[in-house]
Formats: sequence, structure tokens, C-alpha cells
Amino acid sequence: MTVREIRLYGDPVLRTTCDPIKSIDDKVRSLVEDLIDTTMLPGRAGVAAPQIGVSLRAFSFNVDGKVGYLINPEIVELSGEKILVDEGCLSVPGLWHKTPRYQTARARGIDLDGNEIELVGSGLMAQALQHECDHLDGMVYLGRLEPEERKLAMKRLRDTDWFLN
Repeated sequence: MTVREIRLYGDPVLRTTCDPIKSIDDKVRSLVEDLIDTTMLPGRAGVAAPQIGVSLRAFSFNVDGKVGYLINPEIVELSGEKILVDEGCLSVPGLWHKTPRYQTARARGIDLDGNEIELVGSGLMAQALQHECDHLDGMVYLGRLEPEERKLAMKRLRDTDWFLN
């Protein structure tokens, strides 16, 4: 089991659009295993590859007892109202903010055998799909906040003992 260290907000890898995975090899298999192992710690709903320092399009999830991953995921449908949900991020420890997210999300990607996978979820799964795909596009949830909430978040961020930028 390899639990990888989580990169913190301010690390350039978190602001970088990730490259697609072009072929499934042992490095990709190892990445997926590390993502799942890192997600399995208590209180974690998902981990995207850039959060462990890898700029490739993959993430793992652990929502309502369902554990899995997607390679080269893309959001193919968002539906329902956008609602404000309490959201945090392993890369922004200790901060939780009301984040606008769609109620339902559908994502499509592939598995380690190259088979297409489609995930559909509402509630926490919809939130996790949107959150993790955002990471792969170089977006941390703070960038989704409404202006006043973002202002508050950035003030709280500067007051943390871990943020150096």
C-alpha cells in the first residue's frame, strides 16, 4: 500500500492542466493503485493525480462505500440546479466553503483495460466527480467560489500555518 503525500494549494502542479494518458503501462497501473490507496484513508472522497504530484488525467474516488477510479475522465453532463454545498479539499486543509455544484453529474473515462466507464451520481458523488475533474483542469475548488465567499476563503487561507504563498 502506497499512500502518497498530498500537494498543497500554491504548488504549481495544482494549477496545471493535466495531460491525457496515452497508453496503459505499469506506471499508469501504479499511479491508479497509489490514487486508490491514498483515497482509502478516512474522510477522503477522492484524490486526483495532480494532488499527488502527477500531471496526468486520472482520479480515484471513495463515496458511499463505492471505491473506483477513472482514467482520462471528462464530464459529459451536468444537470439539476446548481446548489451551494459545503466543500473542502485535501490540498486546502482545514478550509470548508459553500461551493456551487450541480446536483447530478455524469463522467466518462476508461479503466486499466481500456474499457469505457461511465459514472453517474448525485449528492456527494456528483460533487466528487466535478471536484476531481476540476483538479485535472488545473482548478482548485476555491476558484469556483462566489466572490464574497472567495474573498473570505482567501483571507482564511492566508491565516493558515501551512500556506506559504
